[in-house]
Amino acid sequence: MADRSLAGLDWDAALRGPFHPSPSSWADQTLYFLLVDRFSDGQEDGCLDLDGARVPGTTPALASGDRESVLASEEQAAAWRAAGATWAGGSLAGIRSKLGYLKRLGVTALWISPVLRQRPGTSDYHGYGTQDFLAVDPHFGTEGQLRDLVRDAHGAGLYVILDVVLNHSGDVFGYAADRYEETDEAGNRWFDPRWDGRPYAVAGWRDEDGTPSLPFPQPIGPDRPGAGVWPAELQQAGSFTARGRISGWDHDPEYREGDFFGFKDINHGSGPLEDYVPSAALLNLTRAYQYWIAYADLDGFRVDTVKHMDPGATRFFTSAVHEFAQSIGKDRFFLVGEITGSRGFAVELMQQTGLDAALGLADVQGRLEGFVKGRTAPQEYFGLFRNSVLVGQGSHTWFRDHVVTSYDDHDQVRNGDRKARFAADDDGARLALAALAANATTLGIPCVYYGSEQAFDGAGGHDRYIREAMFGGPFGPFRSTGRHAFDETSGPYAGLAQVLAVRRAEPALRRGRQYLREISGDGVHFGFPQGFGGRIESIVAWSRILSGREVVCALNTDTARTVSAWVTVDAGLHAEGARFVHRYASGGALSGTEVEAEARNGLAIRLTLPPAGFAILVPIQPQ
Repeated sequence: MADRSLAGLDWDAALRGPFHPSPSSWADQTLYFLLVDRFSDGQEDGCLDLDGARVPGTTPALASGDRESVLASEEQAAAWRAAGATWAGGSLAGIRSKLGYLKRLGVTALWISPVLRQRPGTSDYHGYGTQDFLAVDPHFGTEGQLRDLVRDAHGAGLYVILDVVLNHSGDVFGYAADRYEETDEAGNRWFDPRWDGRPYAVAGWRDEDGTPSLPFPQPIGPDRPGAGVWPAELQQAGSFTARGRISGWDHDPEYREGDFFGFKDINHGSGPLEDYVPSAALLNLTRAYQYWIAYADLDGFRVDTVKHMDPGATRFFTSAVHEFAQSIGKDRFFLVGEITGSRGFAVELMQQTGLDAALGLADVQGRLEGFVKGRTAPQEYFGLFRNSVLVGQGSHTWFRDHVVTSYDDHDQVRNGDRKARFAADDDGARLALAALAANATTLGIPCVYYGSEQAFDGAGGHDRYIREAMFGGPFGPFRSTGRHAFDETSGPYAGLAQVLAVRRAEPALRRGRQYLREISGDGVHFGFPQGFGGRIESIVAWSRILSGREVVCALNTDTARTVSAWVTVDAGLHAEGARFVHRYASGGALSGTEVEAEARNGLAIRLTLPPAGFAILVPIQPQ
């Protein structure tokens, strides 16, 4: 949008439509989260398009001998590490070229990282430091390419959720700080503008080189789109809180008023929840994001850093966005908020603000990984959903479309400075498919983090190590360069595709009640799996029940041994002698085979799973 102002937007063209309708229920969807810069550059050789035709390219596929290749020398390893800290080269056109890969995997909605323009000259490849809220960053492509991606995704049966940032802009101005002096070992002195409840003077808007040389808050001319902040309506002193960076991340109001690291906190308004008065900045940003909904025909937003915003501001935004989306026929435009913290805090904030769902819940992510790896009792994970009273809901099925569940993600706030994908350790590598399958078949809207379906194993002391470039480039996965990892024959990819096919066919796996099942080795003594001083190496089983139909899911946390166990099923739904068939079994040997229910612990079926195996069984209806 060349005008760079809200007043200059072509609303007539944006509202021309037609618009893609919302899904009947987001509980039926499976999300796939990708970082635009790290997913695809469209140059991969041998990938298949939507029709299954092979597409030639310049980047060969990763082979086993390519793994760890950068470790051949410290020079190569250092170059690889440095490459991970800046732009890698992924693009919107690259994502568009991989719609076939995503469609065949079985996901139904893409969640793509922020695409709006970052401050020129920065390494903000992640997209969370917006400088221009009306332009797509040229690293990613153009506004038209965003629209083309969404159009083709819709044609392939995929919805598109865009990650948006409302809490802050990029580092678009500099402070003239006068307190909190710091001194380094060389004797250099400077002021560290950190929050103390008082505003700081502003030195100026940052110019194209990042120097705060332009008078603040004077407007910037349209001939300097790389300076300051855009749209032009945000170029006012009142658009920002200007109170310095957050250092007390759980101190209120500091975490709402302070700057998120170097990014500049936006002043959203003031007042209590019921009588919140939105600022001009909030009104303008809301209007900008409404425009993107219409222009690109988007299906939802993932709202970043909701914890750091006034609940009244979030409520205003969600109400305005939902109303606008409904006005163009998107009746269930999806607003999912990143709410770090406990379930109770997240649910309270959702209820206050009107967000449709929450993600980033540390206890959900950590306990999902823990039970699959046998490191925590499965009751700890399944109990999160069972205790609906704790979160003020009448039934635990409330979680099925109000919580987005995952275990891998792009920043792993819950893990502090140590970042590691699920498959970064030996157990995780063997259980990669089991984790994907468990996430897909338990309560919540499942979300796959890009690369998890290829068992990416990044780990290290920085976010970059869990943000590998799937297309290869200078920061490829598995410590490689110049090799892509779009392998549709890999075990986790192929297995998850089969599991998601069963999920689509079985409403109980998407909407049903959920019960962790007691198991037994001898068929006499039943209980939940437990560890005795070490890993839990056992079958873990659960049922999803909807309208009298029970679907049984089970995984084997033992990565070395085949394990058999009796698994309790609902004696009120089935009679002795009822038969269940394996709709899915990892490895394929048991797929299609049947087991019979016996009168044990009420009623139970005997399952046998290979090391790290996963299975889904459904009842055979009497003829």
